[in-house]
Amino acid sequence: MGRGRAKAKQVKVARQLKYQSGNTDLDRLKGELGVPDPAGDDYDAYDELAEKYADYADDGPEDRKDGTSG
Repeated sequence: MGRGRAKAKQVKVARQLKYQSGNTDLDRLKGELGVPDPAGDDYDAYDELAEKYADYADDGPEDRKDGTSG
């Protein structure tokens, strides 16, 4: 019997999420998710990945060490 009220509440929440203004605090969200600050001195994830896969960047498909083509 109470499904009508529950569904109405869900519809209300869905509409609020769909039409709310974009006033999300992204800095707070980053902190909650544990994302490192790219402006910080210890942020070198791109450099680490670039170093790790640098040997694949210059190789052509026929020169790959692991025999793959892609």
